Amino acid sequence: MKIQNINDVESFFKIIDQCKGPVELVSPEGDRINLKSKLSQYLSMATMFSNGFIKELDIVAQDKEDIERLIKFMYQGE
Repeated sequence: MKIQNINDVESFFKIIDQCKGPVELVSPEGDRINLKSKLSQYLSMATMFSNGFIKELDIVAQDKEDIERLIKFMYQGE
């Protein structure tokens, strides 16, 4: 799923932390990065969040409730 226009990084990670199943960022090369890992959040996302805004991310979530939670965040915020 594509998540777009993230302008509140802190709220985005709060939503990720609430997810029950795995949530992974998919790189353009097809690599998957576990977004539930705090280390991954800080290291892999530092460059993307450097300006405080993300236009688009490709994310994979397995749990139906997690998908709904992420979609709600995308359209309504926290």
